[in-house]
Amino acid sequence: MSRKRPTIADLRAMKGKRQLTMLRVMTLEEAEAAEQAGIDIVSIPPDLMLNPEYRDAAPTLFSMPGDNFFEIGTADDFVRWAFRLYKAGADAVYCSASYATVKAMADEAIPVIGHVGLIPSRATWTGGLKAVGKTAQSALQIMDAVRKYEAAGAFGAEIEVVPVEVAKAISERTSLFMLSMGAGTGCDAQYLFAEDILGQNRGHMPRHSKVYRNFAAEYDRLQQERIAAFTEYRQDVESLAYPESRHVVQMDPAELESFLRALDS
Repeated sequence: MSRKRPTIADLRAMKGKRQLTMLRVMTLEEAEAAEQAGIDIVSIPPDLMLNPEYRDAAPTLFSMPGDNFFEIGTADDFVRWAFRLYKAGADAVYCSASYATVKAMADEAIPVIGHVGLIPSRATWTGGLKAVGKTAQSALQIMDAVRKYEAAGAFGAEIEVVPVEVAKAISERTSLFMLSMGAGTGCDAQYLFAEDILGQNRGHMPRHSKVYRNFAAEYDRLQQERIAAFTEYRQDVESLAYPESRHVVQMDPAELESFLRALDS
């Protein structure tokens, strides 16, 4: 049975009923794979959303472009940015800027996803890249942020690296569609990065990540094949094994003779 792309109303109706799947994908190939795999939601770079081939590759993915707030600018800049992406087929936009900026977009009926808990671009305020909400006071601050997003008109929020009990309690008490990244199954969707799932990440692996394939090893193998191919090419050039007659164009002998006579005359 074919599926259709969910609307905001569809996602709201599904809140609390089942776990949806969400990926951060970076390329057209990853988006197409997510589409074929039946993933529900993707976070994507804005440039990918603006690619005219994107919706052909991912017609039913609920797609949410996002960028760091300091890459975009003021609230007015965000509104213009969001309208451009919405026109290109975005279903919502991610925004970790101020609540006033979120409100400016929400006032224009643009669906906005905020961010609570561990926010990497603002991690200095919460002690670095580590769990947030492990004390009652810290957990209440997350709930306060969720309430502020509600008041600003946001549609949902990513909740990152928060204790599962806290995330569940908050999700049960908010109308926001909650996207869990390392915050357990008490939210509305599970969110992972494609690069972690595919084993492309060579750096620190977050606790919540799960590796399903080893693309890094395959990339290493392909790199060795590149080096071998380039080496063989160099050796062929140096030994005059390349180019062969099949790689070049030959002149008709009579025309060649006429050409050489003309050169020497």
